Amino acid sequence: MNAPHRSIATLWQSSIGRKLLVALTGAFLALFLLGHLAGNLLVFAGREAFNDYAFFLHHMAHGAGIWVFRALLVAALAVHIAATVSLTLQNRAARELYQAKGTLKATRSSLIMIWSGLTILVFFVYHMLHFTVRWGNDYNTADRYRESVIRNGGPLVRHDAWQMVIDGFSVWYVSLFYILAISLLASHLAHGVQSVFQTLGLRSQKTTKPINLLGYGYATLIWLGFVSIPVAINLFGFGQ
Repeated sequence: MNAPHRSIATLWQSSIGRKLLVALTGAFLALFLLGHLAGNLLVFAGREAFNDYAFFLHHMAHGAGIWVFRALLVAALAVHIAATVSLTLQNRAARELYQAKGTLKATRSSLIMIWSGLTILVFFVYHMLHFTVRWGNDYNTADRYRESVIRNGGPLVRHDAWQMVIDGFSVWYVSLFYILAISLLASHLAHGVQSVFQTLGLRSQKTTKPINLLGYGYATLIWLGFVSIPVAINLFGFGQ
């Protein structure tokens, strides 16, 4: 086993190391959500703007960029989940004598962190299959909005991501499942953002209140942003 592998193994064997991995991957995933939200909100700018954004993502670095980022995202998510589950099981085994006291001190978000995380994982898999792998849908259409772009003697044919989003959220149970998943994600974030600062040693008596406000504020921002899309489409008929 070479030095990098030994370092990773040592980090994983330590509970402090796993907490650090949870914090770092959590911070990465939280920042990704903010960027993902900014891109998703382009749906309100119309078909052309949103499809331009989707086309850019799928073709940056000649198509390799999106796959590199997906690999990083999946790896970060896998490490985050594995380390969290490992720590939860370890803490549960060690807390038998202090279970009542620990439960009283735990927040509702921390109690359901592992369950909300697993539900979010199910949602992530569905989201990847539907929007990334495009399993069960075909929205490759001639782009009428870019007549100046010609490929093989005809209009550019590209994935109509905007219409896919509109059609998807027009189904009430799809919107309901999405809102439920985002609500669980927001609950997860509210506690998780605070935990990142604590694990990194940035939480003190003076900074506890601002960090708590940051966690709840960030979670609220993410929730409002993502939920606004299915609500606008399903309840108010946006894009239909």
